[in-house]
Amino acid sequence: MKRGRLWTREELLPVINLYCKTPFGRIHQRNPDIIKLAAKLDRSPGSVSYKMANLAALDESLDRAGARNASQLDRDVWSEFFGNIEKHITEIEAPNIDLESTKVGEDRVQETKVRVNQDFFRKTILASYENRCCITGVSHSSLLRASHILPWSKSKKHRLNPRNGLCLNALHDCAFDCGFLTLDPDLIVRVSPKVSKRPTTGDSEMLLRYNGKRIVLPKKFLPDEEFLSWHRINVFKS
Repeated sequence: MKRGRLWTREELLPVINLYCKTPFGRIHQRNPDIIKLAAKLDRSPGSVSYKMANLAALDESLDRAGARNASQLDRDVWSEFFGNIEKHITEIEAPNIDLESTKVGEDRVQETKVRVNQDFFRKTILASYENRCCITGVSHSSLLRASHILPWSKSKKHRLNPRNGLCLNALHDCAFDCGFLTLDPDLIVRVSPKVSKRPTTGDSEMLLRYNGKRIVLPKKFLPDEEFLSWHRINVFKS
């Protein structure tokens, strides 16, 4: 194993990818995913985990210093990655899924890329919120959704942007998409008045129970206020 060598762009891209999909509390050298990536890069797990900790300082959405040792190359590659996530996810993940072997026509390749993109977004959002609904705290993975603030169909540029996501349980995800709840600039849950005007049911009670409560903040990638403003204006049933 080579030690002490400088990091390269080609090494940093998969490290950023793994950073996105790893809960903050699992960024350590005993994490099997970090050990696996370290072996691929011919680096020590400690080196990879330390680099991931450095990257935390580059998430400007949160007031957290990370390890404070991010290099200029770290910053440049971070900006490159988030400037075109879809391109780089394909570049990073293709060797793992062997896109070439799935070429039974362009439709099949496109379906595979979409699946890879959706998998990245879900893993990143759930990792950011430590696999818990940010409103209710529900933690059963099959009940959790990586919810888009700007809908997938309306914003190709931000489809994979982690700051365009919320971790919600299935009920609150549907309510958010339908405009029955939103978040104000202070990340307080606001339930549509249309819910309280309906006869009380189990689902409406579950929504109203959290009205006025602040979400549990993510450890990474705070939701973008511009995206939330768009949701309040264009989706929320005020």
